[in-house]
Amino acid sequence: MNLYNVGPQTQALWKKLMPARNLVQHRVGSFYYSLQDYEFDYSFQTLDPSAFFTKWAAVEVFDFAGNDNFESFKLVKGNYAVFLHKGLPSAYPKTMGFIMGQWLPNSDYVLDNRPHFELITADYKPNDPEAEEEIWIPIKSS
Repeated sequence: MNLYNVGPQTQALWKKLMPARNLVQHRVGSFYYSLQDYEFDYSFQTLDPSAFFTKWAAVEVFDFAGNDNFESFKLVKGNYAVFLHKGLPSAYPKTMGFIMGQWLPNSDYVLDNRPHFELITADYKPNDPEAEEEIWIPIKSS
């Protein structure tokens, strides 16, 4: 999925998951995860339009058993920096610009090659300018 074309694909993923969400067995909590699995050499500084990544709309489960109609994804353990994005999705690039362009280069961390994700509450409303989501960025010591 191309970074510049993510909007329509993201909406399609959520439109597929949401009607089926109550069929997921062994669910943990009520959060949703918008997950991005980037290529190893992905550059957030250049935002290479030819770079692709895998996008997931997900919920957490404590056991994959009985969820044969869903794809499974196991998130690898590690450290994350967590940020709060407040506002419309159209303001998300500004938040990511701060994280990748200011916070990360001035921190004692570098990106770790693991998935990034946003943690979204069950009552999230993307058209609400007060909407909030947590941005989880995989990090390791530099």
